[in-house]
Amino acid sequence: METILLVVHLIIAILLVITVLMQRSEGGGLGIGGGGGANVGGLMSVRGTANFLTRATAVLAGCFMLTSLTLAIIAGNRTTPQSILDSPAATSTPQPESKEGDVPLSR
Repeated sequence: METILLVVHLIIAILLVITVLMQRSEGGGLGIGGGGGANVGGLMSVRGTANFLTRATAVLAGCFMLTSLTLAIIAGNRTTPQSILDSPAATSTPQPESKEGDVPLSR
């Protein structure tokens, strides 16, 4: 379940970045919907495209927040340690006996 939700979360994040980059900035930017505001054979007008992208961004942002909260709740409810730092330390290997004249490096 967590893996599926994480994949959906990543897809939403990529779509959100794409929709934000497709929007026209205040200075004109790249924009989509025809050059100079002329609607030459396009499906939507410039204003319709802007409204669609604004709504799509809002919906994707809401879905992104929802999946973020859900993933945080799922991760917080874990009872088994999932990190190397949470697991018990491994037993160390026995050191070979030192011979007379050997200098110990560290202990």
